[in-house]
Amino acid sequence: MCRHIAYLGPESPLGGVLVDPPHSLFRQSWAPRRQRYGTVNADGFGVGWYAEGDLVPGRYRRAGPIWGDQSFADLARVVRTGALLAAVRDATVAGADDEAAAAPFTAGPWLFSHNGAVAGWPRSLAPLAAELPAVEVLSMEARNDSALVWALVLNRLRAGDEEGQALADAVLEVSRAAPGSRLNLLLTNGETITATAWGDTLWYLAAPGRSTVVASEPYDDDPHWVEVPDRTLLAASRTDVLLTPLKELEEPTSPNDDYTSSALPKEPPA
Repeated sequence: MCRHIAYLGPESPLGGVLVDPPHSLFRQSWAPRRQRYGTVNADGFGVGWYAEGDLVPGRYRRAGPIWGDQSFADLARVVRTGALLAAVRDATVAGADDEAAAAPFTAGPWLFSHNGAVAGWPRSLAPLAAELPAVEVLSMEARNDSALVWALVLNRLRAGDEEGQALADAVLEVSRAAPGSRLNLLLTNGETITATAWGDTLWYLAAPGRSTVVASEPYDDDPHWVEVPDRTLLAASRTDVLLTPLKELEEPTSPNDDYTSSALPKEPPA
């Protein structure tokens, strides 16, 4: 269900990241190599990017397949950025909300995408939706599972949670309410990338001090791509990548565990 990618690095045309690589997100829309669920991502797409000096990203989304949009071809050729997040969609419920259901979702400085599906949607998350402030539910861009997951994350961000803590807590909460859900989440603020691997593939490619790419699957055959283990939180910048195991909060830990039973360390890494 879907493929997504986030990039931080030297300024580049959108197409340099999303179209030109031999197994780019553009190609993954019809020929993904490592997609476990679904085969074609033709139910919409979107890209968000940051312009120098502007903390609020621009965004372009459509309900149809990325390969059929000539306007995107022009956009990808001329728009340049040093930070982006993009996704191609294989809908959980076909046709739901047209382009409003396509990632990235956005608020303030953030761009967000969900690769996966919530088990038992929508009934399984009704109790969590009821706990959100009414304005958050009424402001949802779409009526799909990804939009509600974003509302849960955004509610935490607006309450002051750090990006990694917001993603980790949302994943654990949704997984308890809807066991068997696939919750690969991707979030950027233009300076950092935060992601979860939970039920689907996630990879990163880092050139420390220069660029970081986090994606559902590699866009080329560079041997430096690293697969992120399942049930892991990733926090990255242009200079480093940190992986933290995600564990159910109720699970006891042994003295030999090299991480605590909470989703994240209490103090964020320097």
